[in-house]
Amino acid sequence: MADPATFGRVDSDGTVYVKTAAGERSVGSWQAGTPEEGLAHFVRRYLDLVVEVDLLEARLGSGAADASQTLNSIRRLRSGLDEAHVVGDLDGLAARLDKLATTAEERAGAARAEREAAKVEAVARKTALVEEAEKIATEATGWKSAGDRLKEILDEWKTIRGVDKKTDSELWKRYAAARDGFARRRGAHFATLDQSRKQAQGRKEELVVEAESLSESSEWNATADRLKQLMSEWKAAPRASKETEQKLWERFRAAQDAFFKRRSEVFSARDAELRGNLERKQALLAEAEAIDVDADPKAAQAKFREIQGQWHDVGRLPRDAGSGIDRRLRAVEDKVKSAMDAAWRRTAPADNPLLAQMRDQVAEAEQRLARARTAGDAKRIREAEKALESKRQFLALAEGAS
Repeated sequence: MADPATFGRVDSDGTVYVKTAAGERSVGSWQAGTPEEGLAHFVRRYLDLVVEVDLLEARLGSGAADASQTLNSIRRLRSGLDEAHVVGDLDGLAARLDKLATTAEERAGAARAEREAAKVEAVARKTALVEEAEKIATEATGWKSAGDRLKEILDEWKTIRGVDKKTDSELWKRYAAARDGFARRRGAHFATLDQSRKQAQGRKEELVVEAESLSESSEWNATADRLKQLMSEWKAAPRASKETEQKLWERFRAAQDAFFKRRSEVFSARDAELRGNLERKQALLAEAEAIDVDADPKAAQAKFREIQGQWHDVGRLPRDAGSGIDRRLRAVEDKVKSAMDAAWRRTAPADNPLLAQMRDQVAEAEQRLARARTAGDAKRIREAEKALESKRQFLALAEGAS
């Protein structure tokens, strides 16, 4: 495309001219700057027209634009070129618009023919839909699928355009009559289902009553299993009337939700307690593992026994945490025992503080047994006897080793 600026000039008094096949004509005046700037200003106006023509051409070529409306826009632009205040190839732009107008006229004619053909097709489609609806109205027994299909026909009907008002009204009356006839047949059919619905209502009321009776249960596993069975029975039972079904379902679901909410709260509290126990034992384990057994074995043993006492007072742990943390504590216990054994071997039997400590423990166990016998508590007596026997055995082993 030639440079648009070559189709214009600015004279000494600032008048701007555009050159066309018919000669030069003034398109404006420029006093705000150099002649080149003035020429560029009017060229930009011309390029705006070119963009508008390009857009019309592209939309018409892609089929995105209405040919009749595009033709009106083309004629508007073409008629304004003779007086346009622009600088550029106006003759070339006029030729493009003339050619584009011819194409738009052809497209507009084709569009009219297409609309007429579309009208014929639309009438045929609506007629076919009406005939299908009339067949459903007299023959169909699959009530849900047939009802759904009538709705689909209506949805499709609404998408069909281009039928004249009279024909459309006549076809609609036939469709409406078919739909009403089907509704009457379906209504008569479902009227016979009232008895079975009453039976379904009775069965589901029984399920609701049982579910409600279980909602306050604390037998978590057994009740959860039974509620799941009740859900399966609910799904297998026939449906009651829509309103009754909904009300019964709300009661049934509320009973289940109440139980499972309570169970979740109990389990959550239990889990929180177990996590707290784990944190406590982890703290005790850290304290045990920090014991310096080599510096003072006896003090280390005393400290470890203190930790053991607290350890046994802590409740249950999460199932997957107990064995690992117990193994680590036993490792500390073994370390303390090894240190005590080494200290014991380095000490004379008479001066061995461990033997003296073990004898004190035997004496203390004998006193606990005596108190249990005085109290007459059979359980405490058994436990005290067992503890005394164990301590005596350890003492005998220790004395033998020394």
